[in-house]
Amino acid sequence: MAEEVQKTESQETAAQVEEVVVQTDHVQPAEKTAMPAVEKEAPVTLPETDEASNKETETPKSSSGDDAESEQKMPESGSFKEESTRVGDLPDNEKKALDELKQVVQEALNKHEFSAKTTPTPAPAATKEEEKKETEAVVAEEEEKPEQPSEPTKPEPEIAAQEEKETEVIEEKTAPEVAEAAEDDGAKTVEAIEETVVAVSSSVPQEQLPQSPEPKPEAKPAVTSENESKGTTTEPEMGPEEVYIWGIPLLADERSDVILLKFLRARDFKVKDAFTMLKNTIRWRKEFGIDDLIGQDLGDDLDKTVFMHGFDKEGHPVCYNVYGEFQNKELYQKTFSDEEKRQKFLRWRIQFLERSIRKLDFRPGGISTIVQVNDLKNSPGPAKWELRQATKQALQLLQDNYPEFVAKQVFINVPWWYLAVNRMISPFLTQRTRSKFVFAGPSKSAETLLRYIAAEQLPVKYGGLSKVGEFAATDAVTEITVKPAAKHTVEFPVTEECHLTWEVRVVGWEVSYGAEFVPSTEGSYTVIIQKAKKLASNAEQPVVCDSFKIVEPGKVVLTIDNPTSKKKKLLYRYRLKTKPSSGHQSFKDELCCA
Repeated sequence: MAEEVQKTESQETAAQVEEVVVQTDHVQPAEKTAMPAVEKEAPVTLPETDEASNKETETPKSSSGDDAESEQKMPESGSFKEESTRVGDLPDNEKKALDELKQVVQEALNKHEFSAKTTPTPAPAATKEEEKKETEAVVAEEEEKPEQPSEPTKPEPEIAAQEEKETEVIEEKTAPEVAEAAEDDGAKTVEAIEETVVAVSSSVPQEQLPQSPEPKPEAKPAVTSENESKGTTTEPEMGPEEVYIWGIPLLADERSDVILLKFLRARDFKVKDAFTMLKNTIRWRKEFGIDDLIGQDLGDDLDKTVFMHGFDKEGHPVCYNVYGEFQNKELYQKTFSDEEKRQKFLRWRIQFLERSIRKLDFRPGGISTIVQVNDLKNSPGPAKWELRQATKQALQLLQDNYPEFVAKQVFINVPWWYLAVNRMISPFLTQRTRSKFVFAGPSKSAETLLRYIAAEQLPVKYGGLSKVGEFAATDAVTEITVKPAAKHTVEFPVTEECHLTWEVRVVGWEVSYGAEFVPSTEGSYTVIIQKAKKLASNAEQPVVCDSFKIVEPGKVVLTIDNPTSKKKKLLYRYRLKTKPSSGHQSFKDELCCA
């Protein structure tokens, strides 16, 4: 999704200064969504545990999501709101528009408009004047033929009178045949005219005319003639066609309503425009070969540039677009150096999007949108013409054929020039558009992402704890704010013999970390697990992994000392194993190296 993101950025971005984030509480206009506005939340800070002291102590209760006290959790008031996909929640005017669109779509399905091939319009049937001219030309051609000896003919006046009389009679009989032939794609017009001419000229001496053909069969019913004139082969008794989009059959069930609402919202609930967009999208999907594209193997060279990882706090799948990967000259040339390679990239990008969309829940109330995270760190920038061309093509296709699939666009590590461009664009954007965009400079990127994505779902490289190792995405992470020039302690109480493991991270570090075990038994000695050490902001080990075998009741105490003048975000989680394996020592080593 790297391309879709950068293009969307340049055309739909909202300008903010480097450390200012466009809050997710910018909901859609009330007249459209009928949703209450969400109050703005304060910058990413958490309630303090001990307000009166510089030393803070926390005692978690368990390793589940209920471990931390409610006041210590990240507030979610900044979570954005989307329009409802339940028909019952829609305003009356939107319900009416949806019903009208469904009716129009049903009529199109009945007429097989979605699958009808766009064939050239047949030539119109010859007009009366054209028929007259062609008839005169044929008569003239017949008259130019050399005369053959013949039997005596009638006097000239008698022949003319007889011809006139017979012409009137024959024209009345042959008119339906001529009209039918003319309507039949204009292909039989000449033949019908020739038959007419031959019949009309039947009273002329035989030496001037060829032998008259047998009479034509009776004309076909008018209904058949109309179908032939339109150039269609649809049988009247054929039922409605079946049309699928993103694996969902149109008008088959309630999931279809969710899809139609996307097209309506993309066109401000203008039924005619929404139907046109839907029809064009279905035709484009057939021309592009989407169904075949999904199963093709286009390689894995770009897997690090665009990938899906985890979910946000609202349950939306998150797609990461890493522009810095294109600093690799070999990868850049292999992807964008010529038009053929750019087209292959475009197909790969569409394939990735299609596969992601097929995993969404299109039931009313389900999650049918994606959150985009766009990492602009080391981005090639606007000077790369090839990248801009590929992005432009991708954006156009996404705008035309994938309406309302982005719930939120989060731009991180945003350079100054990017923000400058967006400041100029922002006044021209609607409130609806601006509410979908969030911008953060390098110093606020991790903090901004943690606003919308829980630490257990956020990759380690972006400030979270999600990685392959002892803990899974289901192991909740507790988030705490450490005050400036203060210490914060976290306690893990233990009442039985067990093996305790934990992960700790401080966003930005520049703090000291230490761990010790304090027995409950009087007279026992405190065990130093980790001597206090300072961890720099560029620490090679962004996450501290540790473990300790406990043989008596007591508690493990973690100490975070923040000597700086800035607040720090502390992330941690732990797990107890009451029956450690015989190889617990090697298990500890594995954790520390993870």
